[in-house]
Amino acid sequence: MQTLAAMLRASLWAQGLTPAQFDRVVADTKERAVPAGAYVAHKGDPVEAWIGVIDGLVKMSSVSPAGKLVTFTGVTSGGWFGEGSLLKDPRRKYDVIALRDSRMAYLPRKTFHWLLDNSIPFNRFLLTQLNERLGQFIALVEYDRMLEPDARVARCLAALFNPHLYPGTLRRLQISQEEIGHLSATSRQRCNEALRRLEDAGLLRVEYGGVTILDVEGLRNFGA
Repeated sequence: MQTLAAMLRASLWAQGLTPAQFDRVVADTKERAVPAGAYVAHKGDPVEAWIGVIDGLVKMSSVSPAGKLVTFTGVTSGGWFGEGSLLKDPRRKYDVIALRDSRMAYLPRKTFHWLLDNSIPFNRFLLTQLNERLGQFIALVEYDRMLEPDARVARCLAALFNPHLYPGTLRRLQISQEEIGHLSATSRQRCNEALRRLEDAGLLRVEYGGVTILDVEGLRNFGA
């Protein structure tokens, strides 16, 4: 099981820090265990930390006034999120829910802004992070409005292989069909059908407790 310090050391943004800066990050960052189905953060809460996934899987989502659930993205082990809220919003605009038992890292707002003031590499990382996240959300809007469920599931899985946002993702994903359904806004039954079609197309292999991705680019372009 990966430790908090090991996860921080492996984070892309931490690799440009000086030893003194990294030591402060380790000292200030707190770990919390979140059981499956529980909230990592609530919509409307004050944004007090930058959040990373040490181990697990969470989803960022929101419920519209009409009661419709909208899932924005999933975040896997090694991913960080919430930088946009720390830069501009006093309160969080979305819920974050653990899809499985997860261990989370919380870097305090004060330390986050201290890094902004003192580390050029950290600022460069954030520029890339924000750009990648913007591209991800633009793609999300596109495939939510234009693509059929099979293609939504394919794009959802491909999105987990962004090397900047999710550097720890392996080709063998330990993810359930129910979790994939949550992330792609499809029912478990419809998700199962989509996975079988993607398997028949040679893009992935469905296994007990997860899927193995055989062709990431094929998933990204499925249904195009």
